[in-house]
Amino acid sequence: MIVALDVPDTDSATTLVKTLGESVTFYKVGLELAMTPGYFELIDWLKAAGKRVFADVKLFDVPATVSAAVRRLNTHGVDFVTIHGNQSMMEAAAKVKNGPTTRLLAVTALTSLDRGDLRDLGFDCDVEDLVLSRARRALVAGCDGVVSSGMELRRLRLEAPEALTTVVPGIRPVDNDTAASDDQKRVMTPFEAIRSGADHIVVGRPIYNARDPAAAADAIQSDIQSAQREPRH
Repeated sequence: MIVALDVPDTDSATTLVKTLGESVTFYKVGLELAMTPGYFELIDWLKAAGKRVFADVKLFDVPATVSAAVRRLNTHGVDFVTIHGNQSMMEAAAKVKNGPTTRLLAVTALTSLDRGDLRDLGFDCDVEDLVLSRARRALVAGCDGVVSSGMELRRLRLEAPEALTTVVPGIRPVDNDTAASDDQKRVMTPFEAIRSGADHIVVGRPIYNARDPAAAADAIQSDIQSAQREPRH
């Protein structure tokens, strides 16, 4: 499980990490924190504490700028970094990523988008077709995996190489009480996502909005372990 540190500032992030303690070893630091002071210091602090770091910055710029950004992230030892660009951007990022240490993930289709949203953006195809196409292009470009909704996982696992790393956001436990204010549209439970083929799931609000974040994290970890004991579909 990767816990999303989608909080207003680095002080809130470090407090949450300390609250979760040893139950969580992997954290996502995304755009909200990237806009606040101390972003790289937070990454360094997490790495020094023995945590893994997912820099979810969804790089999208000219290839030279994307390359420069990946090189900067390399110096901080991030484990995952996302790119949301076209083929030339993905290729540029793949050429400079930090070997086997940093895994480059292509964003396929944001989990906050449904079929109508994609049509508005000019994609005249099913979400599954778009995700599979982008996954194939990402692997050709040298990316290590994709960020995808759990709803597309079964087809990805059937038609994409097993080496593809799959990271699934939009995770909502069965007893999730954040749905009323949720902007995620293509969601799945932790158990369903792991059984469908997710290598990693990303969970944010169901943990940091819980009355007891550590207990919420432990419950999701238990769901993951239960799913891992059963064969994938």
